[in-house]
Amino acid sequence: SSEGRVLASDQELRGFVREHVRSVWALELLLLLKRDPERCWAAGDLVRELRASQTLVADNLARFQRGGIVVLDDAGCYRYAPASPVLDALCGELEAAYRERPVAIINLIAAPPDPVQGLADAFKFRGDGK
Repeated sequence: SSEGRVLASDQELRGFVREHVRSVWALELLLLLKRDPERCWAAGDLVRELRASQTLVADNLARFQRGGIVVLDDAGCYRYAPASPVLDALCGELEAAYRERPVAIINLIAAPPDPVQGLADAFKFRGDGK
């Protein structure tokens, strides 16, 4: 049923937000980049566009770059370029969810990390080292 897909997707989306989108600023930055994937943004332009601090923009761009969501090109500007179709789909779902349920998404971003999930992740990553 489509209902089950929504639930699985919500969990994936929750994990994606936990890992990559640590603030509403980060979300706004992601959506700005995603809106025009062809455009390459200088960090300073993003700072002005979002009225955010240089540090905030730089930290989030670095996180998105590590996460495979944006690329830094030879000219020193950033572009939305997800490393996989799954990442692109999650960004699209996040964008849609934020449009439809902004308060729910803001609450999700603001929620403290789930200690049980953190513990599960710690064991999962420890097991991968072999």
